[in-house]
Amino acid sequence: MARMIFLNLPVRDLAAATAFYVALGGEVNPQFSDEQTTSIMLSDAIVVMLLTHERYGQFTQRLIGDARQWSQALIALNVDTRDAVDATLARTTQAGGKADPNPAQDHGFMVSRSVEDPDGNVWEIVWMDPAAMGAQG
Repeated sequence: MARMIFLNLPVRDLAAATAFYVALGGEVNPQFSDEQTTSIMLSDAIVVMLLTHERYGQFTQRLIGDARQWSQALIALNVDTRDAVDATLARTTQAGGKADPNPAQDHGFMVSRSVEDPDGNVWEIVWMDPAAMGAQG
């Protein structure tokens, strides 16, 4: 079995978070979703588990942080084209995200913009041109 990443995120509003992550390009996996959890497949190897605060609290004794106030992680997701960066931002902001909480970056061989989900988690949407990146070194 290939290695996978499961990113478990506490969410205040499961429906709003689900809409955002579907707009990010994910697909709901009903097999692992219920009234307190939505399993979002971003790829065959990346799964975002959206958990209500009540459900998330069943896995930890720690307080649930507020991603709107504190940075806890930097999460980046690649896309296939430069234009897909802006298209992804357009879809996710229409689904309740906040565009560009961090400055956009354009290094020629790499472009990134960020979007904040309804709970404050920030995702960088990144496109890289491997051929041009190799020429930079």
